[in-house]
Amino acid sequence: MGGHHHADVLVDPARRRRANLILWILLAPVGVLAFVATLMLWPSDGITTSPLNDVFNTANGVELSTGTVTRTVSETCPSTEGLDEVGGQELLCDISYVTPEAGGTSFALEVPPETTQSRPLEAGDKIKYLDLSHTTDTSAPYVFVDFVRSTPLALLGIAYAVVVCWVARWRGLRALAGLAGGLFFIVSFMIPALLEGKSPMLVGLTTSTIVMFAALYFAHGFSARTSTALLGTLFGLGVTAAIATWATDAAALTGATEDSALTLSTVVPDLSLSGLLLCGLLIAGMGVLNDVTITQSSAVWELAEIAPHSTARQLFTSGMRIGRDHIASTVYTIAFAYAGAALPILVLVSLYDRPLIDTLTTGQMAEEVIRILVGSIGLVLAIPVTTAIAVAVVKATGSGTKATGSGAKAERSGSKPSGRRALQPTASEVD
Repeated sequence: MGGHHHADVLVDPARRRRANLILWILLAPVGVLAFVATLMLWPSDGITTSPLNDVFNTANGVELSTGTVTRTVSETCPSTEGLDEVGGQELLCDISYVTPEAGGTSFALEVPPETTQSRPLEAGDKIKYLDLSHTTDTSAPYVFVDFVRSTPLALLGIAYAVVVCWVARWRGLRALAGLAGGLFFIVSFMIPALLEGKSPMLVGLTTSTIVMFAALYFAHGFSARTSTALLGTLFGLGVTAAIATWATDAAALTGATEDSALTLSTVVPDLSLSGLLLCGLLIAGMGVLNDVTITQSSAVWELAEIAPHSTARQLFTSGMRIGRDHIASTVYTIAFAYAGAALPILVLVSLYDRPLIDTLTTGQMAEEVIRILVGSIGLVLAIPVTTAIAVAVVKATGSGTKATGSGAKAERSGSKPSGRRALQPTASEVD
């Protein structure tokens, strides 16, 4: 038994098939409905391209170029040169000398003070800059835009993939493939459909359902425990959607609290910003729900394998002990994740002399608070539901209380089969 691979605790093949059939009877209509909704909501061919031009291409002749910093020194700011002659004052600032990637002579680039304070330019840095030298006579013909981050991001991505595959092996590789597929579906379907003016709630529900069907089965295999986790995830998504719809309307959230949202309202007038907020709540909660439901489902199966003669009540109670720990850890994980993402907003609002309740009820802060609360409610409710479904499926398919085959012969002969042997899966059950 040293090479045993854990799988579903399914003793009776006939009962196992019936349980899987019941699960598919519950899941298949949802999957078919999501597939039909995808076909109906699929955007037209012409909407996938953005109506905006390059955000930096503000005039003819302006080019967004890349170059490498050779050195950075403190010199007179080009933008203040000549002010002494008219009664002003020339200022010192950091000047970086940049060699264009396309070739040519180095030039002086004035570095913005906010960049200097947080991350000064150093020799060897690759940057993006606007080349205004061909458009007008200006004292600052080159404008710093941003750093080029392709290399560190690629290295981190490769390191992440290697670590995941090293620890989780083939399942980790399948999970990464599922993640890539989910992101591709979001980019190819959800975003163009939103730009076309389709209902954000329908688009969000359809996207999250399709992604969860594909990702869960692809990463964890076709098994009763995966189907159980999927049912719990869909329940959590439904609860999240319902509460988010109510909360968005009751709290009068507009979604127009950031510059990007205001830009969207201008270039895509048919797009509902509040609906976009709803859609974002669903997509954000999707991954966390997947985490807790698959863990909870697997926990019940493992508990049943360790104690095959446990009653349904005992299994549910033990599973919920694990679930409560998961709730306690995941709830503040969500809160801290959102708090970290909104840290600049938190720091800014802390500078205002106003009561805490007023700060929390401002548009930007209210959105973050509702994201935390709505996502947490859906997550917490999904855990007992997933646990109950998992227990029902385990007991419906047999948990070792009924011996079959050699086990039955052993009982008739007076010997007692070991729980581990009674729980050994067939090859078709190993995921």
